[in-house]
Amino acid sequence: MLPLKAATVRRQAAACLEDLPGWANTAIGDLLSELHHLDERIAGYDRHMAQMAREDTRARQLMRLAGIGETTASALVAMIGNGHEFKCGRQFAAWLGLTPGQYSSGGKSRLGHITKAGDPYLRSLLIPGARAVLVSAKNKTDGVSRWAVALAERRGYWKAIVGIAAKNARMCWAMLSNGEQFAMPA
Repeated sequence: MLPLKAATVRRQAAACLEDLPGWANTAIGDLLSELHHLDERIAGYDRHMAQMAREDTRARQLMRLAGIGETTASALVAMIGNGHEFKCGRQFAAWLGLTPGQYSSGGKSRLGHITKAGDPYLRSLLIPGARAVLVSAKNKTDGVSRWAVALAERRGYWKAIVGIAAKNARMCWAMLSNGEQFAMPA
């Protein structure tokens, strides 16, 4: 049984390559070589995208936010541009599926789980960024970090992660739609 990490599987497959008979050795060797070539090409694309994010003014502005890196910033700029399609940051967060679903019956309004409607790729970039924000917030005293830690204590870890991701989405929308006028939270 092989471990699940791709790099470990490839390394162990290469180590076992000589034990394979004839054509199996050739076929597996060719496939491993092709994987190595693809990994190099993907790394080149990643470097190119990171360079593009560092050169784009809007992406650089987004990367000032905690939890927003080069990939997330360039994806946000590519997907929503200046954000003028959305009236407010909450509408953008709802489009991403980071707001709770609302269930109403008999005059009572109840909030449920996040809707997960919208773009799963952007959501999948904002959630790990939010996790990084919460991990680093324990050692910081700025307003956003204090809010994140208090939220985690009050609502639990995963709800805090989604809340931080939604807050980051709203701040990203504000930065993109307001441009230079946006003041970073204290």
